[in-house]
Amino acid sequence: MVYQQKPWLKFYDPRITEHVSIEHNSLYNFLEDAVNRYNTKPAFTFFGREITYNDTLAITNQLASALHKSGFIKGDRLAIMLPNSPHYIFSLFAIFRLGGIAVQVNPMYVEREIEHVLNDSGAEYMIVLDALYSKVKKIQTNTSLKKIIVVSFGGERVSLPEGDVYFDQFLDQQIQIPHIDIDRDEDVAILQYTGGTTGLSKGVMLTHSNLLSNFNMVCDFAYKACDNKPEDFKMITVLPMFHVYGLSSVALCGIREGANQIVLPRFDPKEVMEIVKTEKPFQMSGVPTMFFALNAQPGLEESGFDQLYYISCGGAPLPVGAAKLFEKRTGATLFDGYGLSEASPTVIFNPPFVPRKYGSIGIPVQSTVIRIVWETDEGYVDAPVGEAGELIVKGPQVMKGYWNCPEETAQVIKDGWLHTGDIAKMDEDGYFYIVDRKKDMIIASGFNVYPSEIEEVLYQLEAVEEALVVGVPDPYRGETVKAYVKVKPGYSITEEEIKQFGKDNLAPYKAPKEVEILEELPKSSVGKLLRRVLRDQEKSKLKV
Repeated sequence: MVYQQKPWLKFYDPRITEHVSIEHNSLYNFLEDAVNRYNTKPAFTFFGREITYNDTLAITNQLASALHKSGFIKGDRLAIMLPNSPHYIFSLFAIFRLGGIAVQVNPMYVEREIEHVLNDSGAEYMIVLDALYSKVKKIQTNTSLKKIIVVSFGGERVSLPEGDVYFDQFLDQQIQIPHIDIDRDEDVAILQYTGGTTGLSKGVMLTHSNLLSNFNMVCDFAYKACDNKPEDFKMITVLPMFHVYGLSSVALCGIREGANQIVLPRFDPKEVMEIVKTEKPFQMSGVPTMFFALNAQPGLEESGFDQLYYISCGGAPLPVGAAKLFEKRTGATLFDGYGLSEASPTVIFNPPFVPRKYGSIGIPVQSTVIRIVWETDEGYVDAPVGEAGELIVKGPQVMKGYWNCPEETAQVIKDGWLHTGDIAKMDEDGYFYIVDRKKDMIIASGFNVYPSEIEEVLYQLEAVEEALVVGVPDPYRGETVKAYVKVKPGYSITEEEIKQFGKDNLAPYKAPKEVEILEELPKSSVGKLLRRVLRDQEKSKLKV
């Protein structure tokens, strides 16, 4: 099979090995090693304050000791609901130190979504930003949550009920941490919640080995063949750490490389341009919407993006036109890639040492085999070179499975191959291209949105008889959410009322931006609602 021959290997720089090397026994062991190498160097710059590698380990251990004394043991789950901050890193590695599992919670989630993640994961501990604390308290009694630790970046603090505590007050100055054995291949480090076929998000189980493999792959591709990496370099960390792309491919890579990460809690194009101009960072990663926003800014040409060594984009398909416009205005090169939460996340991308092909997501990273397959009555067969089929993946970054979802795990991992549900093709050189998505997933502003979850929320409206949700093209978000609704006889509801209900019950990127009320929704002969028909109708509008 041509895919097993790995034609992409001919592009590997001589300094890049075919297989990734994993030196550490656990993620905490990795942090210890980084601190031993970089000790007094700044690890993070946050609101103008520098935090060294030594500081990072010290605070991590203080938190781990406090958690241990509060009863946290190996296998326990701790939910983190924070924007980008050094506290995110402290929290993660304290959990890893104790053999616990970090539950990633998107800060944009509404109460219903937070409650589901907490109940599904069984998390009894949570670290949350003070501005989000009230959301968590509203649903705490419906969950197993027993300890809430509140992070404040400054400003006036409110008094917390008994049992809850502020982060800095919780830290233990008399460190006592037992030795915990970690099996890096079996022990889960993170639950990354993503959508499910049932409409409820499910936890992707990523082990210590999954993450260690993946960020080392990304670092090797991005930096190992770099001849001019400075001893002290800065990188912009603006991709959200609550998603494994921002965590693994940015934050953990920065720690491995000894970078000073300029940590931004939110993306603001003017702020990023100013940082590029004044701080002269070495690297930055983003999602397409970030580059759309930068492309719309006056003065982009003078910001100095051409001085960055490496600028990468992922999380959603990057339109070629947007990439070319950014490159024309800045003189920089914007590299695209591909991944998914189930693969920790990086599978394929364009490293600086390979020739560029616009529209291609690049070549597979180390230790990774990609196939393009067709499903037949006899099983899966490899598609010919240049022909489209489903992209399947095998490698050490592939998840252990979905948390408490053996049936859904079996649907996507077959004979060791992760079936991505994405339609792709490979050219004769071994470059890959995403053609379409087999799944109904919508990617809005780099976030995965699952129509069935939104439909379930819309069905809570008494006036809604039927609902279908599709993704429609959006020049800024890549895709946006559109809902089609059939109203029950005798009921009345407006499109604006439906949109408002979505805003009240869904994270902003999931809430329908467009609503269309129809007399009938398309159905099959057996009465199944046909989302595909509406999606095809939306595509046909673009051709008119």
